[in-house]
Amino acid sequence: MSSLALVLLIMLLGSLMLGGLNQRQHTHHLRVASESRGLRAMAEVQSAMEWGRVQAWQHQPAVQCRQESDHGWRVCLRILDNQTLLIAASGSETLWRLGAIENEGVVFSRHGWSDFCPLSEVALCQLP
Repeated sequence: MSSLALVLLIMLLGSLMLGGLNQRQHTHHLRVASESRGLRAMAEVQSAMEWGRVQAWQHQPAVQCRQESDHGWRVCLRILDNQTLLIAASGSETLWRLGAIENEGVVFSRHGWSDFCPLSEVALCQLP
């Protein structure tokens, strides 16, 4: 009788451990999936930024937008007094990059993009 109780106790403990391990594995899977979606979203918006950076932007009008329909990217150039702001969006992610107008066109900062609005007036950082 006692050996049967011991076997049942070991089976119960094993079952509890497997249940806990399964729950932990499920939580880890959800975290990995969320991180993977975030990395894909950031790669998409970085691609949108690079696509927008190589576009031939004009000196006028003050706000110009381009849409890349295959990927769903939207990129806008906002011309301010002495600088430009390139805004790239893909899904829920947005990146910004400062630049300047020179005689041959728009030259963007060598320091790259920013994941926060580099201007003090937040309304200028919104996509029109």
